[in-house]
This record gives sequence, structure tokens and C-alpha cells, in this order.
Amino acid sequence: MSGSGRRYADADAVIVDAVRTPRGRGSARGALASLRPVELVGALGPALLARAGLGPDDVDDLILGVVGQVGDQGADLARIAALWMGWTATPGQTVNRFCCSGLDALVGAAARVRAQPGLIVAGGVESLSRVPMFADAGAWFADPDVAARTGYVHMAVAADLVASRHGVDRAAIDAWALASHQRALAARERGAARSLVPVVVDGRVVLGQDELARADLTAEALAALPALQGGDDPAFAAGRATVQARFPEVALAARHSRATAPALADGAALAVLADGATARGRGLPVRARVRGWANVAVDPVEMLTGNVPAIIRALAAAGLTMAEVDAIELNESFAAVVVHAVRALGLAEDRVNADGGAIALGHPLGATGGVLLSTLLDRLERTGGAIGVTSICGGAGVATALVVERC
Repeated sequence: MSGSGRRYADADAVIVDAVRTPRGRGSARGALASLRPVELVGALGPALLARAGLGPDDVDDLILGVVGQVGDQGADLARIAALWMGWTATPGQTVNRFCCSGLDALVGAAARVRAQPGLIVAGGVESLSRVPMFADAGAWFADPDVAARTGYVHMAVAADLVASRHGVDRAAIDAWALASHQRALAARERGAARSLVPVVVDGRVVLGQDELARADLTAEALAALPALQGGDDPAFAAGRATVQARFPEVALAARHSRATAPALADGAALAVLADGATARGRGLPVRARVRGWANVAVDPVEMLTGNVPAIIRALAAAGLTMAEVDAIELNESFAAVVVHAVRALGLAEDRVNADGGAIALGHPLGATGGVLLSTLLDRLERTGGAIGVTSICGGAGVATALVVERC
């Protein structure tokens, strides 16, 4: 039994705790740029275990979502991070499903503790200041033959396709981005969230709060920004040609600017998951139980609409309806992606990303799933809500959704 009075069963996958670092600017100017990804995980993992009253020997595995698995993020980063933290007996598994990676790490941990009792730390990390997007030179985007056969388009082109195909105009796109910043700043004014853990290295606070939200952003400034993909960049031009071949009925318009795309960020997020029997037997606090999840894939050219069917399937798996959901955290892959999902699912805007999203606060790729989960739990606890949903859509049309119930 938890403080809210909601029970969980022995066979449930439960979330003991979830934490995240602040998000730093994903460039050489960012506050976290000097830290290697193992250091970001290393700054968070011990704090997570200490909060739960656990030690390294209690952890059966560490699962991390990481998108750019090269350089500082290569070589099974989860196992290397475990060794870095002194978790010598923790195997470590690194997963990649594009932007869904961190959420899939959490889903994988939930499925495992349901099937076999135990305790797993899961989440993700990404340092875009050290391992930029596309650094892995994957065949999907780097090999012209593979790109053509599999329908690769740049994400900005896919976002404009979503906007053009589903009637999301520039004004709605800019309005969502502005609201993301305003909500993020309002959340900061309320004080540090329960899940936020400052990055401390050698006794020094490197970053204590999210770095990116802007107080000086205005509707006029947003409207004046040029479109991302309206120029002659070959990557954008090839994407436009692919879109026109796949969706000849759509008049593709360039509607997103750099300010209505997700900000690139560095960060890490981790959660402790266990089966209900293990949590109860060890006297662990429990913040939520996992009710259901879903993984889907949609057309790889449109790419960024999978959050809608993923949420529908996850709620069906949980035996719930959208009317029963109290809070929703959607990754702001681009503004039109969220606006489309809100409309398609019939949601009130104030139920979605009430504390701001990736446009304002940043998208540390592999870490974002854990960031969204921790933000969702904070919000449910603050408002007294019960059911929360989070979802991410990613490259090549993949998407994941997770449904939790506060305990």
C-alpha cells in the first residue's frame, strides 16, 4: 500500500523511483559538455539507489537506451557505466530504438520483472555535445540505396509532412512551441521537481536545473524565423522528393523553424523497477505500477505519427480509456507532431506536457523516455492524479507508449 491508497499486486511491475539529471545544451557551450556519458550515468545511479535504500548488489541488471552508439557511447555503454559506478555484478544492456530507446529500456525492464522476480535499473543517456546526431553513419541515412529503399527522409521534412497532411498551420506550430517554454518556466518557478537530481562531480554542482528554456521568446520572434527545410540542402531536397512520391496528393509546406524543433540536449534518466513481491518483501517505497505498453510502427516517410496508435494500443492493453487518463507526456519531436496527436486523440491541451516539453527543455535522445516518465510521476503526485501516459515517436516510423498508475 502506498500513500495514495492504491494497491499493487505481487506480479505487477512497479516503479520504485525515477530520477533524471537536468538537461544541458547539447553543444560545446552546454554545461554538461565536459562530462562523458558514463559520468552522467555515474552522477545519477548512486543517487537513485541511495534514495531507494538499495545497494549495487541489489541490482540484477542495468538497461540503457542510447541512440548514438559510437565513440563515448559505444561498447555496451550500460555495462561500462555499471563498472564505472562499481556495480561489478550488474551485466548491463544497451538498447537502440531511435528516440524511443529510453522508453523501451523501461518497457523491457517492466516485462522482465513481470516474468521473473527481480530488480532492474533502466533508463537512458545521451550526450549530443560529444556524440552528435548521425555520428554513427547508419546505413538508413548514410547509404543512398538503403535510404531510398527504406523511405528515409530528414525528420524536419517528416514533421512538415505531418503538418501539411493533417492541417497543422504555422500559427499552431509556433503557439505550441511558445507554450512549451512558458510552461517550462512556470514549472521552474514552482521549485525543483522531486525527480530532478543535480549533477554533482567531485563535490561541485555542474548543473542544478534545466539549461535551455527561454524567457525572452515571443510569438513575433517565432513568426519571423525562417523554415528549417525550405532551402537547397540536399538532405531536405531528397526528402521532399521522397514525400512527393509517397504522398503525391499532399502539398508539402515548410512550416517548422529551428525554434519549433526539439532542442538538442545532454542528460540521463534512470528508474528502479521491480516486481511487486520483491518491492513489498524488501519494504521498498513504490511510486507507480506499470499498467501497459505498446510498440508500433507506421509509414517510415511520415514517420512521426506513431504516438497516436501507440497510446491507443497501450491503453487497450491496460484496460483503460483516454477519459481515465489524468496526465500525458508526449515527446515534442516537433511541434506539429504533438498538435496532431492532441487533435487525433481528442485531448485538452492542458492535459499534455503541462510542465513544458522537449522544444523548450531539450531532447537528449536515449534519455528522453526516462525524463518523460520522471516528469509524469512528478506531475501525478503534485496534482493527485492516478493514470499517466507517456509516448515517443522516432525514426523510421517507430513509436512506444507506456501507461502507469500512481501508487
